[in-house]
Amino acid sequence: MDCMTANFSDKQEAATPARATKHVTGAHQLLNSLKEKIGEHPELTEAITELELALSILTVKTGGLL
Repeated sequence: MDCMTANFSDKQEAATPARATKHVTGAHQLLNSLKEKIGEHPELTEAITELELALSILTVKTGGLL
């Protein structure tokens, strides 16, 4: 089940920084795996960088308590 089709019964739980971090980290891992399979690609590298920035922002906003 991906994050777009997930049916969350508790919307507050779905909006926690830890849950967001889990999704960002999962996406980061998937993109890095894809990068290993297909090689370098500018858009793929940009997507990975954007995820790293998002994860950094979440870390700062939560005081590192992810």
